[in-house]
Amino acid sequence: MDNLSHMDRETRAKQFMPFAALKGYEAALRAKEKIVVPRAELSEESRDALDLKFRELSCGKLVSVTYYDKSEYVKKEGMVSKIDTDARLLHVVNTKIRFGDIYSLEFIQRQL
Repeated sequence: MDNLSHMDRETRAKQFMPFAALKGYEAALRAKEKIVVPRAELSEESRDALDLKFRELSCGKLVSVTYYDKSEYVKKEGMVSKIDTDARLLHVVNTKIRFGDIYSLEFIQRQL
């Protein structure tokens, strides 16, 4: 008799399990699937509206920020933890966002 007839079911099943020879290969493929988006130019009207919102901005406010990051647009929601005008950075929780990368800024009303 051959060895296959004496193997238990679990041992036999292991022979047919998928094998990932290259660790991280699947993640690398998914990263390559990302669509690169060019940075959009804001109209003068949009820049003025964004500037007005910046004037209302303060630490502790809840915001939703859409910004350009590494060839894609990202949306971050959270509390403003710091506004660094010298470095031109907005800190939303632990995320640092350059002022020049911000596409839109909305204030989130707290639910009671």
